[in-house]
Amino acid sequence: MVSLKNIQTEIDAGFLYQILADHEEDANIATVFRQMSKIEQGHALAFMQKNKLDTTQMPPPSKRAKILSFIGKVFGYNYLLGVLLDTEKSISSSVLNTKNQYSATSSITDTAHVTILKNILNSSKKVSGSNLARFEKRHRSVGGNALRAAVLGGNDGLVSNFSLVMGIAGATSGQEGVLLAGLAGLLAGALSMALGEWISVKSSQELYENQMQLEMEELETNPEGEEQELALIYLSKGIPETQARQMAKDIISNKDHAHEVLIKEELGINSEDLKGSAMEAAVTSFLLFAIGAIIPVVPFFFTTGMKAIIGSAMLSGFGLFLIGAAITLFTGKSVWYSGFRQVFFGLAAAAITFGIGKAIGVSLAG
Repeated sequence: MVSLKNIQTEIDAGFLYQILADHEEDANIATVFRQMSKIEQGHALAFMQKNKLDTTQMPPPSKRAKILSFIGKVFGYNYLLGVLLDTEKSISSSVLNTKNQYSATSSITDTAHVTILKNILNSSKKVSGSNLARFEKRHRSVGGNALRAAVLGGNDGLVSNFSLVMGIAGATSGQEGVLLAGLAGLLAGALSMALGEWISVKSSQELYENQMQLEMEELETNPEGEEQELALIYLSKGIPETQARQMAKDIISNKDHAHEVLIKEELGINSEDLKGSAMEAAVTSFLLFAIGAIIPVVPFFFTTGMKAIIGSAMLSGFGLFLIGAAITLFTGKSVWYSGFRQVFFGLAAAAITFGIGKAIGVSLAG
């Protein structure tokens, strides 16, 4: 019931967890990653035995896993953790889909990998609260999300500007105005993306700051009520009532610490999340969009007409294929399938705008 692809995914996850363990500074969290590596390797071995495969011929890590390892080496191994959490979801989805296909009963173990990781962390007395918080912050804020944002930002720039350039090229037969329109589209799109990202980050920060201020006012005016709310939160987590009330009382006795705990427990806000720079996010979005958007424009710097149109299409097609291939780092799909799918849809969008531009150009000329 378990495909070779799923076995390979387990092997890759074990390999990447071991990479994380080898480069983790905190010895206790490194131990957690090693345990997860063994769990994944054990799953792969069990799947091979179930499918009557030779367990002495365990497949090596895939090229995808090795590329992710290289990305971790270049950009920092924190990136791998987010990708691994995405991988865990992919494994769960694949197993559940396979079981549904064969009308088999699903179990909690099918979706438990991330839970196992968190349980190991929570049950390890040697992992301090500060290190646990550091781990939680890392897996929420880095990894697959950051890499995905980079890939999708470049894709947005490439597809939108490629379509714009082809539309103008169709209307003008690739002559005057295409280069200018391409550069204008690059700047307009990149600035729009940057402004949108800046507003998004800034608005979130301002909203959180307002909620935090309200929470501080409630703490100052009604500390008894806040203590009771905190105790109820701990009770809902399964902590015994006496212990929950004592914990709440101890926390409320220190106003600053109480405020930090309350905004995290009641509002789900981590004060560390407010330290992100809206300007940094805006500049990053601008650059990612611009990198993708410049690709279809490049040939028009050197030539015009049909030669420039063909050059732009070929260069954009190559860029689309690379983006599709990069997406497989998160999806685990075939590089060729994902790459050519991206090329097909990108070229289809450009062909439509080229046809519309051509029709408008002929209409205007007539």
